[in-house]
Amino acid sequence: MARLEHFPTPVDAVVSRMRALEAALPERDGVAVFNRVYLAVTEEVDRRLDSGEFTDPRAAIALDVRFAERYLAAVDAAAADRRPPACWRPLFQLRRHPGVRPLQFALAGINAHIGHDLALAVVDACRTLGCAPADLEDEFDRVGDLLVSLEERIREDLMPGPDLLQIADPLTHLLGSWSLERARDATWSAARALWTLRRCEDVAEEFTERLDAAVGFAGRMLLTPLAD
Repeated sequence: MARLEHFPTPVDAVVSRMRALEAALPERDGVAVFNRVYLAVTEEVDRRLDSGEFTDPRAAIALDVRFAERYLAAVDAAAADRRPPACWRPLFQLRRHPGVRPLQFALAGINAHIGHDLALAVVDACRTLGCAPADLEDEFDRVGDLLVSLEERIREDLMPGPDLLQIADPLTHLLGSWSLERARDATWSAARALWTLRRCEDVAEEFTERLDAAVGFAGRMLLTPLAD
């Protein structure tokens, strides 16, 4: 398919913000590690939007931007000494820990963003577009497939080499307990539940808090420091 003429979109603003973070953060910082991964994903989404690969570009943009805004809001909260959501706290608290490996930082960020933020972003996008989650399922799946395709590359790029087997053995065991595909499936169920509960504010708020806490607990396990 021929490349379409590019016009600035809200996704471009998100990409610019992530590039600014990449330039400002130390390379070894745990948030910087995740930011590089997420920037690559968002740039790829932007490329596919330009080439017309999304059947509903407006829906894809709304979902992608609402999704990114939740990560950037967590970054802003931490920078202002405010408490970010529970799902993000382990990454911000351990971002400079010398015993946590880059792959752990990357997957802990993905866990927070997929496990918690994506479900809420689906609801945000539905409200923006005046639709139901079922209307966004194709775009949700396309973004999810892109993330899954990048996960293997992330693991290959950031996994310690054979000279670090004493690290790699526990790291392989630790990270083998988490799956992006399972997290994505659970997120879709959570998004549908939150949409159904949208008129029961107390129940929806409690559900969101429980989801946030559970994802944060998983993130803390992913960031277990490993001895050199």
